[in-house]
Amino acid sequence: MKALVLAGGSDARLRPFSSSMPRQLIPVANRPVLEHVLLAVRDLGVTDVGIVVEGRVGQIATVIGDGGRLGLQVSYLRQDGPRGRAHCLTVARDFLGDDDAVVLFGDNLVPGGLAEIAAGFRRDRPAARLAVQRAARPQRFGAAEVDGAG
Repeated sequence: MKALVLAGGSDARLRPFSSSMPRQLIPVANRPVLEHVLLAVRDLGVTDVGIVVEGRVGQIATVIGDGGRLGLQVSYLRQDGPRGRAHCLTVARDFLGDDDAVVLFGDNLVPGGLAEIAAGFRRDRPAARLAVQRAARPQRFGAAEVDGAG
């Protein structure tokens, strides 16, 4: 299994915090949020990580490096502009190959970690699995409609 972490896009909603750094590098509990995401990936036993970047790749690469200090092997995959999430998958096609993959946003923490989600994927082997989080005001984020089976 490989991991693909999406770390591009504009940082408009988090200004002024993101004026001098990508939002993925804003510290949470004394670590950049991206580092928390990468450690969650490592906790799944995944060590081969592609990070899709656009714009501030130098700042992200300076902090994360080759991933070695986190026990990971990191590849940087360049997106030529903010062209959307589906385009990130196109950019990562060669990196992912035919491997299973976990795809995460580089600025989102997953409450409770990823272990249960990944175990369900490995057990059930669906074509894809989407994990969402309840929000008090989903109109701020978008809403996923799910049926009784989830």
